[in-house]
Amino acid sequence: MTEGFRVKTNWDRVSEAEVQRAKSLPVSNISDVMSRRFAAPASLRPMHRAGAMAGPALTVSVRPGDNLMLHKALQMVRPGEVIVVDAGGALDNAIMGELMLARGACSGVAGIVIYGAIRDVEAISQQDIPVFASGVCHRGPYKDGPGEIGLPIALGTMIVHPGDLIVGDRDGVLAVPRSSVGAVLTRAETKHASEGAQLQDTLQGAYKGDWIDQTLHQLGCEFMD
Repeated sequence: MTEGFRVKTNWDRVSEAEVQRAKSLPVSNISDVMSRRFAAPASLRPMHRAGAMAGPALTVSVRPGDNLMLHKALQMVRPGEVIVVDAGGALDNAIMGELMLARGACSGVAGIVIYGAIRDVEAISQQDIPVFASGVCHRGPYKDGPGEIGLPIALGTMIVHPGDLIVGDRDGVLAVPRSSVGAVLTRAETKHASEGAQLQDTLQGAYKGDWIDQTLHQLGCEFMD
């Protein structure tokens, strides 16, 4: 195989049960229990109308400004998968637009993440298929390659392996390694339940926040009259 121009066709994926568990959780709760260290770049913002995203990753890397391998990924994607594209964060050429999203919709894609630019934003903003991108550019892409499919990629400092769990909502995008997804989701469910109880206490006027003063004292904060 040619380094940098390869297509892998088989890998393990997170289970459908794990995907369904993730759909009930805010991305922020999952991020919190992963030490707040594994988020995609904050530039990746939702471009669609509404809806959260969860599914196993179909990873794609492309030369900035080129979308040949994304076209191939749209042929390969399985229903429920999230296509994640490392386009280097470049914003000079759009990697995807309305027509390619329509192809993804027909294939049952659970979402598309472009670490780069998209176009046809007016049309995409009316869709409920999750689309996250770093920016917008009217200039179209090249289709010359090279690129890779089904191999590890990096979106900023976030590493994504094929088959990892990808989640996204209005707060951003996060990858959960397949090897630890069960434990991460269990901690996130506990966190979500705790925050729900705290919210109810707050709404009922019962939240005291005793930990705040305790933490300040432990850190040596001086209180003055």
